[in-house]
Amino acid sequence: MRILVVEDEKDLNSIICKQLNSEGYSVDSCFDGEEAEDILDYTDFDAIILDIMLPKADGFHVLKHLRNSGKHTPVLFLTARDSVDDRVKGLDSGANDYMVKPFSLKELSARIRAMTRSAFGSTSNTLVVDDLELNSETHTVKRGSEDITLSAKEFALLEYLMLNKGKVLSREKIENHIWNFDYEGGTNVVDVYIRYLRKKIDEKHENKLIQTVRGRGYMIRDGGEK
Repeated sequence: MRILVVEDEKDLNSIICKQLNSEGYSVDSCFDGEEAEDILDYTDFDAIILDIMLPKADGFHVLKHLRNSGKHTPVLFLTARDSVDDRVKGLDSGANDYMVKPFSLKELSARIRAMTRSAFGSTSNTLVVDDLELNSETHTVKRGSEDITLSAKEFALLEYLMLNKGKVLSREKIENHIWNFDYEGGTNVVDVYIRYLRKKIDEKHENKLIQTVRGRGYMIRDGGEK
């Protein structure tokens, strides 16, 4: 999934981005509120980590801008403000969660998983399609009794397909959610990674879970579904 980190402390910004990248997320970042608003005007994310005390436009202004544009992207506020009133203001302004600095990166990751689960209507770290099982916390995948090893991007793509089980996802939508602004690869990157996944997920099985919907994109569904 794709995450935007908005934090003006450059060292902390870098630490958060490195942590999220290591967990397979596609991450973009910026350092002030105005740039964040510009990015959010033309790019969709699966979650936003947003500092409150930002230059040019604070986190409350950025969040208001996001909600006024009709986007319901989950937002986690990061702040040094730790009073009850500050937390209440943050949550009442439309944030989904709130963390006080300093914080644990492990806890930050858990809160991101919880936010994104809720956004996709899931209540568990474990996603299941037919006999395929993915655990977003342990980053493990199994089909039946077989453990399947995936690269970070393969895992991210499979997770996105499974979170959208039964929905057709266009190549453009997949690319926008799995790859960030720094990506400089080929235009057929989605097709390439779908092939990688099919080889690992479907090749040995009669029931093919990853489906091509001609002219529209890809989807994952139970093998028995029509």
